[in-house]
Amino acid sequence: MTNTMWGGRFASSPSDIMEEINASIDFDKRLWRHDIEASKAHVAMLAATGILAPSDASKIADGLDQILGEIEAGDFKFSRALEDIHLNVENRLKEIIGPVAGKLHTARSRNDQVATDFKLYVRDEIGLIEAGLAQLQLALATRALEEAATVMPGFTHLQTAQPITFGHHCLAYVEMFARDRGRFLDAAKRLNECPLGSAALAGTSFPVDRHHTAKALGFDRPTANSLDSVSDRDFALETLAAASIAAVHLSRLAEEIVLWTSPQFGFARLSDSFSTGSSIMPQKRNPDAAELVRAKTGRIAGAFQALLMVMKGLPLAYAKDMQEDKEPVFDALDALKLGISALAGMIADLEVNAKAMKKAAGSEYATATDLADWLVQNLDTPFREAHHITGTIVALAEKKGIDLKRLQLADLQGVEPGITNDVFNVLDPARSAKSRTSYGGTAPSNVRREAKRWIKRLEKDAVSR
Repeated sequence: MTNTMWGGRFASSPSDIMEEINASIDFDKRLWRHDIEASKAHVAMLAATGILAPSDASKIADGLDQILGEIEAGDFKFSRALEDIHLNVENRLKEIIGPVAGKLHTARSRNDQVATDFKLYVRDEIGLIEAGLAQLQLALATRALEEAATVMPGFTHLQTAQPITFGHHCLAYVEMFARDRGRFLDAAKRLNECPLGSAALAGTSFPVDRHHTAKALGFDRPTANSLDSVSDRDFALETLAAASIAAVHLSRLAEEIVLWTSPQFGFARLSDSFSTGSSIMPQKRNPDAAELVRAKTGRIAGAFQALLMVMKGLPLAYAKDMQEDKEPVFDALDALKLGISALAGMIADLEVNAKAMKKAAGSEYATATDLADWLVQNLDTPFREAHHITGTIVALAEKKGIDLKRLQLADLQGVEPGITNDVFNVLDPARSAKSRTSYGGTAPSNVRREAKRWIKRLEKDAVSR
């Protein structure tokens, strides 16, 4: 009795251990829609080129539609004994329409079949991720417009640096996520070549029309080299690389939410929708959603590294190692989509404590740079000298235990006699932020303009998507 999966070359079925290590249906069954879509395109091409009789092609297409309906309804029985999604679909097709089902596999291999299915899946996921990132950008741009004049401390080294606006801070992440969207869209362009028809590795002697299947599946063109077609997983690696960078950006924003919502900062508050409590400390209000977004970065970046290691030593063309390509991709992209949605919700949910932000913006001598700039602009002091003078004034304020704006004019003139009362105009945090009108600066006028530009662009993108 021959093995039903692999034909006459094998006389018996695999051992239980072999079946366990070899089966991929537990995870690749999520490719069912893409597998059926690619099979329908393939059988249509076989009929169009005369390789397959129209009546046979029609039976196969009808059978595939029935399988599609069964899986959608939850009535399809997936079998581990049949290894993967491809053989599960083909076996069910044979049950429905009989031996003619075997003609579906004419002029193709599981190698080009899985490469095609996987590309279709990754392309769809990129579309969902890109749209999700756009929604996150919109949430941030909307919040930026609302908080364009809300003053907060800007940090370097997590030390108070200069006053900025919360709206400006939000727009920084809008820019980050714009680059992420660009990386995903670039990856989508590069992957959009169809492997179907490359067969196992060498192409096929059947007169297939690969442009026909490529067009039917929404690809720009067929892949140009059959060896590369079945061995390429660059599209998955590039998508995971883009996902890893995006996850780092999500993690940075999540970390800021964790800091802002802590009692020590007190800059913002999350509602019950995005907070949890403690089983033992009734007063606790934990930003668990943000913390979990931060943590998932490890899974996403780890998936990229895992697939790199799978591919690093493989000779052309296909090797069974490549079965390990899907689980990390599935897991990473699921985690990324969830993180994007969670952060979009948190940004919209965030209750900003403008009073606490403004108070912090005026602490730790945050307007010292403004003082140095005033010395340059009004006394024609070289900046390095102005920097030294300002440092001396900061030391004086620190010794007195007061903010710069609470120093007396006599105190300031004791360090630099040319200082006048006008200097106090630049020592206010709100005025400091308002003065930063250079392109890309934190001034509320800049923030409003940029936020409106982004909102208009993102809403337009949503309509055209």
